[in-house]
Amino acid sequence: NDQPVEIPALSSRLIHKGMVWDLVSDTFDFNGEQLTREYVKHTGAVAVLTINDRDELLLMKQYRRPVGSFLMEFPAGLLDVPGEPKLECAKRELAEEANLAASNWEELISFHTTPGGNSETITVFIAKGLSPANSDYVTSGEERDMPQSWVPIRQALASVLNSEIKSPTAVVGIMAYALKTGILAK
Repeated sequence: NDQPVEIPALSSRLIHKGMVWDLVSDTFDFNGEQLTREYVKHTGAVAVLTINDRDELLLMKQYRRPVGSFLMEFPAGLLDVPGEPKLECAKRELAEEANLAASNWEELISFHTTPGGNSETITVFIAKGLSPANSDYVTSGEERDMPQSWVPIRQALASVLNSEIKSPTAVVGIMAYALKTGILAK
């Protein structure tokens, strides 16, 4: 299993203060050697694997500038409200992005997106028992145009295995859900 460890920084420098994340440079001692590593310091995020009563998965098409693509993704968002628990953030994001509420919630999996250069951890929740939400959230930017699709879970899994879905959150979430529910064995 992964093992968290606290290795204090001998020095830490802010290279860039971003709107969502910062770029930092840390120097630290590792096995008697001074190392310097630059990385993205990220707030973390949540995502919601949303399942309707027909066992279909909600996927949303979102433009992602760094990879120059529209990616099929889950409703998701940053842990950017101080003190907000992850589950409450997931509920808020589901309402804001999909205008849905859910009566059944379960934490599915947490993972580091790119641990060699980014501190982001994403927690994926499963949401079931869906109903319309009363969200007055006004979308902007890339969130303004996110077409929604309800996709059978087996079809979503096939899209992952054929590299047709590449968003790491969707890939990890769909694979974890398939393993958890035994879809791969059926």
